[in-house]
Amino acid sequence: MRIEFTAVYKKVSQGGYVAFVEELPGANTQGATIDEARSNLREAVELILDANRSFAAEETRDGEVIREPLLLSA
Repeated sequence: MRIEFTAVYKKVSQGGYVAFVEELPGANTQGATIDEARSNLREAVELILDANRSFAAEETRDGEVIREPLLLSA
């Protein structure tokens, strides 16, 4: 599966970078370098998506559920 998000990196006056994903609230982090911020942001997104999937599985464990791909064009 391939999903594309918009990562934003902002250099901060104290040094380093803050980073977030525009389309995914809660996906934010920081790093001393832009490479560290990128790596941390990738991990943050993976953790959020895993947590959301676990939450959805728990909430839908009883009853009939339909799951299907949702394809969007930006």
